[in-house]
Amino acid sequence: MPLHPEPAALLEIMASTGAPALDSQEPAVARAAREALNKPSGISVPEVRDVQAGQRMARLYRPVTGTATGPESTTGLLIWFHGGGWVLGSVDSHDDLCRALCVRSGHTVLSVDYRLAPEDPFPAGLNDAVEATRWAQANAAELGIDPRRIAIGGDSAGANLAAVVAQLAPELISHQVLIYPVTDARMGSDSYRENAEGYFLTASSMQWFCDHYLSGGEGSATDPRVSPLLGTDSALASTPPALVITAEFDPLRDEGDAYARRLADLGVTVTHMCFFGQIHGFYSFPEFIEDANLARGVTAEWLRTGFAGLPD
Repeated sequence: MPLHPEPAALLEIMASTGAPALDSQEPAVARAAREALNKPSGISVPEVRDVQAGQRMARLYRPVTGTATGPESTTGLLIWFHGGGWVLGSVDSHDDLCRALCVRSGHTVLSVDYRLAPEDPFPAGLNDAVEATRWAQANAAELGIDPRRIAIGGDSAGANLAAVVAQLAPELISHQVLIYPVTDARMGSDSYRENAEGYFLTASSMQWFCDHYLSGGEGSATDPRVSPLLGTDSALASTPPALVITAEFDPLRDEGDAYARRLADLGVTVTHMCFFGQIHGFYSFPEFIEDANLARGVTAEWLRTGFAGLPD
């Protein structure tokens, strides 16, 4: 399928800015430029507040006010890890996305401000993700959520963290949401060659991200904590039901598809959707790309249905 006209138009707008290539910039400069693009969301959420999730700040979005533990106010929880190649992004950059998932699913969202590379390389961000998940489970009553209904999710590098947490601590969660996840940092798939340039995320940018993430000398592209596709059969089979969303014109397409297939082959319940004609990052551009609204709706409905299907 050809590139959809909506992301094609968005790519033209991005090119017209004349911004330097990501991999030519210093991380702090690239991070500041990304944060300068943040703008207030127009989505109203009944309750939004910052909390201390272990050692890290996190932003809590609740579809109801108050945290009483009665059935009328207790919800499920989606713990979200933002994308940005483990180098960029923040709870602010993904505020609109988390608001949308909260309101459309009817469940609480916790967006985690995990540490970023290269200042804090692997495994700092992963450790923060695990700690935040354990903290949410331990503080369910305070958060007004059902500890049996905790999902983890993220987009891109955030989905990588979610997939790894699902392998390391499956007992803590009931579902996983993986939006164009990084699952194989060896970067050798056909989609890397087919989509190396011209579709927002480039192969050279992914190399830049991975180099910074692994700059601390711990871990490697063949470590399952970096490349969850390389996890053992038992580790993958232990993970909960998964929603995996991929995009056709994305270097990460093949590894996301492969991860969904491997989970399914090992008996994990998987819902996998590849959005044809779309680029990496489309989920974050609902004002430009209608498929972003569709994909967010799919995510919200999948969560709502999944949580509702669990025994009380």
